[in-house]
Amino acid sequence: MTTTRLTPTDAPRGLAGVIVAETTVSDVRGAEGFYQYRDRSAIELAETGSFEDAWQLLVTGQDATDASRPGFAARVADATIRRRGDLDPVVDAVSTATPEVLAGLAAAWPLLGARRGIRPLYDLDEDERLDDAIALAAATPMLVGALWRRGRGERELPVLEGRGVVANYLRQVTGLVPDEATESALTAYLIAVMDHGFNASTFTARVIASTGADVAACLVGALGALTGPLHGGAPSRALDGLDAVGADDRIDSWIRGELAAGRRLMGFGHAVYRTADPRAELMKRVALRTGGPRVELALRFQQSAERLLADAKPGRELHANVEFWAALVMEQCGIPRSMFTPTFAVARTIGWTAHILEQAHDPKIIRPSSRYVGPAVRVAAA
Repeated sequence: MTTTRLTPTDAPRGLAGVIVAETTVSDVRGAEGFYQYRDRSAIELAETGSFEDAWQLLVTGQDATDASRPGFAARVADATIRRRGDLDPVVDAVSTATPEVLAGLAAAWPLLGARRGIRPLYDLDEDERLDDAIALAAATPMLVGALWRRGRGERELPVLEGRGVVANYLRQVTGLVPDEATESALTAYLIAVMDHGFNASTFTARVIASTGADVAACLVGALGALTGPLHGGAPSRALDGLDAVGADDRIDSWIRGELAAGRRLMGFGHAVYRTADPRAELMKRVALRTGGPRVELALRFQQSAERLLADAKPGRELHANVEFWAALVMEQCGIPRSMFTPTFAVARTIGWTAHILEQAHDPKIIRPSSRYVGPAVRVAAA
């Protein structure tokens, strides 16, 4: 893996457009409205694949086939079924300390890692690193579901035998056995947001991985970045606009009021895409399958928002992003708003671990420079 060396004066705000590393995990082509996982179209995979197959592709680089699936499934089973004794004490300890799911997850990963005896990436071979990455990613939907239920004073529900990660996650969060349509809808969302280039949380994970730290430490850092409202913390806020509007005849006036007040319209605009966000288009198609008044309101809200944003900010391509329509899909699936970001984390953990494993191949620590713009050194008085 190589990096591009830049002088401090070359770096734009937010490092926008700066190439900091090479990757084979994913590629986002913002001008085209396209992104891929390895050698597959991410949208095609989200429309046709399973959560487990996309997971295998991202972290191993191998297509899920009849020959390769059993081996990957065995590693996942080792991390969950055969190591369940590690998971239960962690959930007990963390749920006693906090009812907050994301705070609990941030505490649970290091505890689980300690129980498993995980070591720094620097000290492991490639296969051992993969074991740790799969183990923590496999535990994540179980931890999130368990922490959610414990926070509400409820115990975890029995595992749905013969059903995959997504169905069992929905079972814990909603309390219901999901039908195929609901499972398919959430599967599309989870695959669509598993990875997305060097976003803030992924870059954070890679910076920590470059130090040789263990996988749990990398994930905790990434999760901290994800909780920010400008990153993964926005899906629930995207619905706030629909709630505030309430009816078609209030859409334009409400949006104009938000823009006039200088407030950001959550769910619109993206740091990379200069055309329609392909993930938003996918989620819109998924939402339309269920339909209903809420979806019709969202369609009209999107049309008005994009038109008014174009008038207010000419020259900027501000379209609905994935968070706007993903919020509708998660709502349709019965996921509470407080669980939108944890659900995003369940998916993004897969991408984080893929990048952590890739970064671990490079022995060079990520250590950029800064440009000092403070006052000059004062000369002591004689």
